[in-house]
Amino acid sequence: MNKRISDRQTILSTWKEHLYAEFQLKNADASVATMTENPHVFCIPSGTGGVGRAGVRDFYAKQFVTQVPPDFEMITVSESVADDRLIEEVVIRFTHTLKMDWMLPGVPPTGRRVEVGLVVIIQFENDKMASEHLYWDQASVLSQLGILDKVVAAAGIRSAEKLLELSARNMAESEGKSSADFRSQAENA
Repeated sequence: MNKRISDRQTILSTWKEHLYAEFQLKNADASVATMTENPHVFCIPSGTGGVGRAGVRDFYAKQFVTQVPPDFEMITVSESVADDRLIEEVVIRFTHTLKMDWMLPGVPPTGRRVEVGLVVIIQFENDKMASEHLYWDQASVLSQLGILDKVVAAAGIRSAEKLLELSARNMAESEGKSSADFRSQAENA
């Protein structure tokens, strides 16, 4: 196996370990253990995150791992791995049953359902995560929660569903299967 493939497998493995620490263990220390000595996390639409090991740990402990709704789902749409970077495109779904300061600072739980596309770009240094930048359509999220009542913002509400449909169709065309088969697989993953 060449070094480039090995490096990419290490990046994927570290990312999966990080996700496990965040979403299964809900453990800030285990999450930060996958990162460099001076990482940063920045959720661009909400302006939240942390800088430095202590700042990132504080963000995970106080704003993220404790504020992920119990029905939170993350469906991978695409994943690109380079020598020092991972870009993952996902659709997230959840019911807004608790405060989520990492995504919706100051917004009390609405009990409403959200589905939105999200992209995370992770920079790696020496097999550890150096940074995470997260992007999503905040106007679509706020519209789904009934906070932003503008026709223009509401236009993105069905974007996550459309993204899953397009992804399933592309996968189906490349492998000769029906897009319904792939969408079902993606949703059950």
